[in-house]
Amino acid sequence: MSQTPVRYERRGTTAVVTLDDPATRNSLTPDLKEGLAAAIARVKSDSGVRAVVITGANGAFCAGGDLRGIAAAGALESDGLRARMHGANAIFRELLSLDRPVIAAVDGAAYGAGFSLALAADFVLVTPRARFCMVFMRVGVIPDCGATYTLPRIVGAQRARELFLSAREVDAAEALALGIAMEQHEQAALLPRALALADSFAGASPLAVGLVKRLALDAGAMEAAFAAEADGQALCFQTTLHRKALQRFFDKEPPAFQWPAHTDKE
Repeated sequence: MSQTPVRYERRGTTAVVTLDDPATRNSLTPDLKEGLAAAIARVKSDSGVRAVVITGANGAFCAGGDLRGIAAAGALESDGLRARMHGANAIFRELLSLDRPVIAAVDGAAYGAGFSLALAADFVLVTPRARFCMVFMRVGVIPDCGATYTLPRIVGAQRARELFLSAREVDAAEALALGIAMEQHEQAALLPRALALADSFAGASPLAVGLVKRLALDAGAMEAAFAAEADGQALCFQTTLHRKALQRFFDKEPPAFQWPAHTDKE
């Protein structure tokens, strides 16, 4: 790759973090995770940054986990798989607990961990072509990167279970109706609106903003969710069903799990 898959830019008091890896549709490869972690660290070390905008380039927000890397991780022992999950979770933990407002500007796919990334933001703006999917069940694993903590708090427990278990796609209109997204804008207006929203915090009290975010964060529940996700994924990654599901994905075959189930009835 000729350039980093994560671009960091200061625009006034706003840090703009752009996921830019067209070959993987901004999937969470090791390089992208490293770049995202570095961007968050830069924000934390810069008191002049009052808000963060996270977006994706090339018509995608984030297509989710690095499936080929996940397939390779299937050969690891459970402790190694847990360590891999804890490494990814550390990035999302830092983002969720960040003391600055985070705005996700979502254009295109936010699948799997990409959906989790959008949920880690305080405000989610979308274009009409945005789409979200807790795709994990299609490959025989469980939601991760904090989704079991964030999604039920936004849409309620019953709807979260339905989205987790069905692995169905949510379009922009439904994302707005469910409260996953706050606003919809045309593609050309998405980043300008996100920047305008971020700029509104330039004159806000950093202490008050940070305290509001801390008070709204149930740290105990978040930590419990991350730990349970890591344990659960370590089990799921080692199953034959998961390995077969990944192979079906790589071979561009339909997943064995379908929602709703296909029947022969008319």
